Amino acid sequence: MRHYKEHLILSGSSIREALKVFNKLGKDAISFVVDKDDKLIGSLTDGDVRRGLLQGVNLDQSVNVIIQSNPRFIRKGDRDIEKVIEYRENNFKVIPILDKSDHIVNVINFGKLKSYLPVDVVVMAGGKGTRLRPLTETTPKPLLNVGGKPILEHNIHRLSLFGMDDFWISVNYLGEQIEEYFGNGNDKNLNIEYVWEEEPLGTVGSVSKINNFIHDYILVTNSDILTNLDYEDFFLRFKEEEADFAVVTIPYKVDVPYAVLETTNGHVMSFKEKPTYTYYSNGGIYLMKREIIDRIPKNSFYDTTDLMEELIADGKKVLSYPLSGYWLDIGKHEDFEKAQEDIKTIKFS
Repeated sequence: MRHYKEHLILSGSSIREALKVFNKLGKDAISFVVDKDDKLIGSLTDGDVRRGLLQGVNLDQSVNVIIQSNPRFIRKGDRDIEKVIEYRENNFKVIPILDKSDHIVNVINFGKLKSYLPVDVVVMAGGKGTRLRPLTETTPKPLLNVGGKPILEHNIHRLSLFGMDDFWISVNYLGEQIEEYFGNGNDKNLNIEYVWEEEPLGTVGSVSKINNFIHDYILVTNSDILTNLDYEDFFLRFKEEEADFAVVTIPYKVDVPYAVLETTNGHVMSFKEKPTYTYYSNGGIYLMKREIIDRIPKNSFYDTTDLMEELIADGKKVLSYPLSGYWLDIGKHEDFEKAQEDIKTIKFS
């Protein structure tokens, strides 16, 4: 993956230097002119260079004389997903991401990304994976290889395809290995921090230890899931429904091979011939408004199901998002073996 700084050109650089940068960028040849602190000044394409040369500008002049001074951009933390979709659908491919002070903190490419969601991600990766022993005796479950790379790497890659680039990984058991493997994420244009659980804090308890979230929406996911979930559709449904909390649910159909009677006080009211019932189980992927985090008790064991029960009791809107794609919880040896086969045919990118 190309590092975003390859798209940056320092203000005052020559047009000749810019052409060398374009040559390296190839089909993604657009650069953003910045000051010494990476504050955006303008954008530059090969088309701008051609027009400048036709007007008599020479290659040794500064790029500043031919730049576009009002380039399109996305503001880090902006809720406006509609702008992201508009840029993508109108084929504006390479877009800078700015912080509140107009410094470039990333450059995204819709030729490689599916979206740019305003969401922080917390990955729960502290479990011992006891059902997968002996595989997990010296290796944490999130680092077990599926198709040649760790389960957690598949997860982070899928999430990052939708533009989520701020991650917190909650670790405990053999967490040093996870931290060493992923580092701070900068080589992949990601920001990765780690939350250490001194004692197990349940499936969401460690989220209370994070006080530097960037966005207004938080996605919490288990680390041992293999899925091709469309995270943009999940996010858009969350916003459309004005939900406070959403959970990805996995449909399970149960076929009853007999007629089922519906009775009231011993009287048969109706019957269904060999009906099919659909039930929904918890998929271990959650999306919530940032303020919901305040409900999680500090440094206490607390499960996501506890949080959902509290929200429902308080009349908050808890949304079920039935998954139509692929999902596998790699909890047992047979799941791990199935994942090795599924990864050969299921598309995750």
